[in-house]
Amino acid sequence: MSFHFPVAALALSVILYWLYRRLTHISIAHIPGPKPESFLLGNLREFFQGQAAEADFKWQSEYGDIVRFKGPFGEDRLLVSDPKALQYIYQTSGYNFVKQVERRELSRIISGRGILWADGDDHRRHRKVMLPGFSGPVAKASVPLFFSYASKLTAKWRSIITSTTDQSAVLDMPSWVSRATLDAIGEVAFDYEFGAMDNADNALGKAYSGVMLDTFGTLTNGEIFSQNVMSYIPLRICELMTDYMPSNKLHHARTTAKIATGVAKTLVDSKSEALLQGKGNRDIMSLLVKANASENELTQLNEDEMLSQMRTIILAGHETTANTLSWMLLELAKRPVLQTELRNEIREMECTLQSRGDPEFKATDFDAMPCLSAVLKETLRYHPVAYNTYRQAIKDDVLPLSKPIITTSGDVLTELPIPKGLRVIASIGGYNRNKDIFGEDAHDFDPERWLKPGLKKATTSVGVLANLMSFSGGVRSCIGWKFAVLELQAFLVEMIGTFEFSLTPESQRIRREGALVMIPTVEGEVEKGAQLPLKVKLASREE
Repeated sequence: MSFHFPVAALALSVILYWLYRRLTHISIAHIPGPKPESFLLGNLREFFQGQAAEADFKWQSEYGDIVRFKGPFGEDRLLVSDPKALQYIYQTSGYNFVKQVERRELSRIISGRGILWADGDDHRRHRKVMLPGFSGPVAKASVPLFFSYASKLTAKWRSIITSTTDQSAVLDMPSWVSRATLDAIGEVAFDYEFGAMDNADNALGKAYSGVMLDTFGTLTNGEIFSQNVMSYIPLRICELMTDYMPSNKLHHARTTAKIATGVAKTLVDSKSEALLQGKGNRDIMSLLVKANASENELTQLNEDEMLSQMRTIILAGHETTANTLSWMLLELAKRPVLQTELRNEIREMECTLQSRGDPEFKATDFDAMPCLSAVLKETLRYHPVAYNTYRQAIKDDVLPLSKPIITTSGDVLTELPIPKGLRVIASIGGYNRNKDIFGEDAHDFDPERWLKPGLKKATTSVGVLANLMSFSGGVRSCIGWKFAVLELQAFLVEMIGTFEFSLTPESQRIRREGALVMIPTVEGEVEKGAQLPLKVKLASREE
């Protein structure tokens, strides 16, 4: 009798606790969303196997800006494109929404324990050390370097084109632009010549070529399941599996990590030595090393974190920029009239520079080019390279909403209680095409929207540029967004000022391939990797 009583009491306690959790646990089961396809995968197959943000647009159209969908084992998740909810998640309560465990592990695979991986106090520390290297004045001082690499690229293209009989050539944008932006970030960030444009077999360039698509693209059902159940496995075991388990999918990422870490170590050592000798440069890495030379060890980055920052800068500094530039050129190739309008604006500014005796563009000159600004903003809006970000609530919380939700039971919610641990996916693609913000034609590519006085001024501030979410927002906004914008502008001015771009048969079958970032591929040829072949010829000077 004495034995059975404690057992019964324990069983009763467990039952009572379960009932308590069941009754007090916040549920989002009443939020509308698609029916799951299966218990094991929920709606994840549709979410990950379509083109980038394809499911986002479909669900947003059917269910609104807050969508409940299913993860593995019937787990509820939220897809969010509501501006007030996003503002709360990224700005008001930024550090209460951490990176999902599985997404954080994927970030470690590709860029190490750098700022993209860090959370909470670690993220604050990383950002504080890195900020001096990413200030506005440092970014503006980099414009001549961006132009020099853009000019080097156009010189190579000119040489190819003028050697042909019809004075034109079909060139693959991602291949060329990726190498050019890798070289540019090498000098701007590290005062180092990668030489990727001169040597297509450059080890670092080859390592980064296609790494995102090879690692995260064209996921099978099994790979989707494996990535999304990492949260059920102890973190240390996850790390051991991703680091050492035989995997064709991870081989390229591991090779890239090894090569990039080796280059990073050499550069960090040289920058540290230069700083000791009082010879520090103004490149980003030198400023980072200097900022890290704090007397307070609690504010410093350790060696692994420093090496990871370089890997992060290389990846973010050329992969996202190169893809955005490729999407820009595709949209301009589709629109010869817009392309001519932009080219004429560039020529007018060139005349202005000559009249005032300036040999080159400055950052402030871009501000006086409304067509350039409109094309840039519209491409970032329509083709956000980072089209989703993944967060998880660390406590029970309440999301404010821009407009009410009608639940499956007919109730009207003006705010949404959410439970601790809920996985939230910020749909950057969906937000950037939110019709309440960008108009009924939000799914059309139209740079004119940025030139019309009728564009509604946003009442909810979310993003760092034009209120877009393309560079994320709040405490986790892209630290290098000013560099990215200036680099895109410099390359576009040089390329459109020199060449005319037109479509090829292949470029009329371009897919928005999802691989953590959005990559252009040719329909039916995904196995060939990133592709965007455009016809290029020298632009007339008589337009």
